[in-house]
Amino acid sequence: MKIALLGYGKMGQRIDALATEMGHEIVLKSTKENPTENCDLSLADVAIDFSTPDSAFNNISHAIKSGIPVISGTTAWLHNIEKIHQLCKNENGTFLYASNFSLGMNIFFELNKKLSQLMKGREYTTSIYEIHHKEKLDSPSGTAITLENEMRNILEEKTEITADRIDGVAGTHIIKYSSGTDEIEIKHIAKNRDGFAIGSILAAEWIIDKKGIFTLKDMLNI
Repeated sequence: MKIALLGYGKMGQRIDALATEMGHEIVLKSTKENPTENCDLSLADVAIDFSTPDSAFNNISHAIKSGIPVISGTTAWLHNIEKIHQLCKNENGTFLYASNFSLGMNIFFELNKKLSQLMKGREYTTSIYEIHHKEKLDSPSGTAITLENEMRNILEEKTEITADRIDGVAGTHIIKYSSGTDEIEIKHIAKNRDGFAIGSILAAEWIIDKKGIFTLKDMLNI
């Protein structure tokens, strides 16, 4: 599989290393100095976007217009995602977005929804606490927002998110239900970036030869 990396920060660099180990070829790396819109994507089978909120929309648009399936894990640009969905439909393109590509986190998403269903209507207060590395551009993260949105859809009330940024932390998310008598807590800890990188590569493998708009749940069948 020939991969174009749209964004070459720490995630892009890790995807580069792991994809190469897995037998894939990186044919293009777009950067601030070499923006995606100036790149010819025709040599790539698929594009993986881990860029910035300011560049993600243009990166994804360029890939779709170039007829290249595109995977995106960039957060804090989703006010434009409906435009991407419409572009994808108009161009008969292929697009997959996930706020978190860790396979373990996507199982955690499902666990969070199940716990919310069990706790609905009970006298517990809810909270979300997350920690990420200091280079993380958005706060709260897209992952925390996804968790809160899923809880709100079920519980029909807002859950407060508290976010900290600490050196060397790949990502920790804690969901807590508290009452006067006890607490229930579920937690996901990412030990490094590899889970996110591997998940995006597996998604890129899966999406080849498909058409349409997908999420990681489609790939995982959950």
